[in-house]
Amino acid sequence: MSKRPWHKVYPPQVPAEIDFEKITVPQMLTQTANRFPKNVAITYEGSDITYRLLNDLVNRFAHALTALGLEKGQRTAILLPNIPQTVIAYQAALRIGAITVMNNPIYTPTELAHQFKDSEASFVITTDEYLEKALTLKRQTGIRCIVTCSPHDFAHPDKKQISSALPPSSDAFRFLDLIEEHSSSFIDNQAEWDQVANIMYTGGTTGVSKGVMQTHANLSCNAQQYSAWMCDTTDGEESWPLVYPIFHSAGYTMQNKSIHTGWKSILISRPTPEEMVNTIAETKPTLLPGVATLFVGLLNYEKFYELDLSSIKAFMTGGGVLAVETLRQLKQKKDVPVINVYGLTEASPVVTATPWLGPEKAGSVGVPYPSTDLKIVDPIDGLKEMPQGEPGEILVKGPQIMKGYLNRLDETENVLKEGWLHTGDIGVMDEEGYLTIVDRKKDVIVASGFNVYPKEIDELLFAHPKVLEACTIGVPHEYRGETVKSFVVLRDKAIMEESELINYCRQHLAPYKVPRLLEFTDSLPKSPIGKILRKDLREKEKHS
Repeated sequence: MSKRPWHKVYPPQVPAEIDFEKITVPQMLTQTANRFPKNVAITYEGSDITYRLLNDLVNRFAHALTALGLEKGQRTAILLPNIPQTVIAYQAALRIGAITVMNNPIYTPTELAHQFKDSEASFVITTDEYLEKALTLKRQTGIRCIVTCSPHDFAHPDKKQISSALPPSSDAFRFLDLIEEHSSSFIDNQAEWDQVANIMYTGGTTGVSKGVMQTHANLSCNAQQYSAWMCDTTDGEESWPLVYPIFHSAGYTMQNKSIHTGWKSILISRPTPEEMVNTIAETKPTLLPGVATLFVGLLNYEKFYELDLSSIKAFMTGGGVLAVETLRQLKQKKDVPVINVYGLTEASPVVTATPWLGPEKAGSVGVPYPSTDLKIVDPIDGLKEMPQGEPGEILVKGPQIMKGYLNRLDETENVLKEGWLHTGDIGVMDEEGYLTIVDRKKDVIVASGFNVYPKEIDELLFAHPKVLEACTIGVPHEYRGETVKSFVVLRDKAIMEESELINYCRQHLAPYKVPRLLEFTDSLPKSPIGKILRKDLREKEKHS
C-alpha cells in the first residue's frame, strides 16, 4: 500500500504496515499462558481464572469435544452470554479445528433454527436457561449433541447461586462433568491460517440474517492490528470490562485481543449502569469500553459521579460515535482520550479508530488501522472516488476482511469486488484521513428529491438538554415521497411540547431536513450491544 494521508497522524510506535505473525487465536492462548501463567485472564462474579488455568480448561474441553465426536471442519453453535464457558468453548473448538457459530441466546427458536440449519451446526453449547430451546432446536435441525452449563459454575462461592437441577439425560451433557472427566494434557492445534474459524450472523436490515465467514487469518490479524494501535498499553497489565457480548463480533475480537497480549477481561452479562458502576468500583479497570447508549446511561446515573475513575486511561466506544454533549460530559468526569472505533462484522470487525496518542476530532471515527486501505466512492456506480469532503460509500480493504457470506455467493459478489468490501455505509474523509460516518446507504431519506441523513438529525436532537435519546427514520409521504419522523426519549422529569422541539430543529437545519413528525416514547429498541435499531422503528411504523 502506498503512503496514505492518515499515516501522518500515526504515533511513531505504530507502523503503517504490520508484519503479521501467522499465529492463530488458540495458539495465542498457548503462547500467553506460557508468558503470563499467573496473570488473571478472566474475572467473573468475584472469581478469577488465570491464563494457565484457562489454557488447561480449554485443553480439557477440547478433549471432551473430540470424545463426543466433534471433528475438524464441523460447526458448533455457541448459545451463551458472557460467562467463562463462552471463552473456554470457542477456544476449545478452534483448537481442534472446528468452526464456531456464535448465536444470540435471546433469539427466537425460528431465528436460531435458520442459523443452525444454514451453518449446519452439529453441536450446541448453552446454559440451563436456554436448554429447552436447544432441545427443541435439536428436533428441528441437524444438532446431534448438546452441552449445558450454569452461568454460576465459575462464580465465587459468596456469589454462587444454586444451579437448576437437571435429571440425568443422554440429550444433554453437563459442561463441568466433561471438564472433570478429561485431561488437561497438551492437544495439537488443528487451526489453519486460511481456513474458516468462525461464522458470525449479521442482524441484517431486511430478511434473514447472513453468516459472515471469518478465517483464522481474519481474527488473528484484527487482534494484532488492535494490539499495534494501542501502542502505549502494556502486555499483561491492562484490564477492561467486556461489555460487548462475545457472540457479537466486537466482543469476540476484544476477547481475542485480551488473549493476544495477556490482558484481563472482566466479563459482564448485562451492562446496566448499576452493574457497570459496581464492577468498575470493584475491579478498577484501566480501559472503559461501551456503546453510546451505555455512556448516556452512566451519565444519567447518580452513583457514576461518585465513582473513582483514577485507574481509567481511556474511554472507548463503537457502534456509533458519541454525541457532542455526551462527549463533553464524559470528559468533564475524567479528561482522558475517547477512542471512537468503526467496524462491521464483515471486517472482523475493526476498520478505523481514533489515533491512540493522536488528535481527537468530535464526530469522527478516526483513521484506518495499519495494513488497512479505505476510499470513498460514488454510492451509485461504486467506482468513482469522491472529492475530499464529499460523502460517498465507504470501501475497505485489508487482512481482516471476511472470506464471504456462507451459502450466499451472489451477495458475496455484491459486496466483495477486487478485494474491496463495499460497506453500505456513507462517509466523508478529511485531508488528514479522518473518517466521519454520515449514515447507512439504505437509511438515507429522499424527501422531495433531497437526501436527508437521519444521523445528522439524531445528533442535533441529542444535543438538546431535554433529550436523552433520539432516532430518525423516513416514512412514506404522498407528496414528498418520504418525510422525516423522529422518535424521542426525554430525560427524566423533562416536559416538552412537539412545537418546542420542531422550532429548535428549524433553527439548525435546512427546511427539508426538519422532522415533520415527532413521537415521544419511553424507550427505543436496541441491539444486544445497546445500539439503537433504526430498522425496528421502520418496521413498527410500517405496521402502525
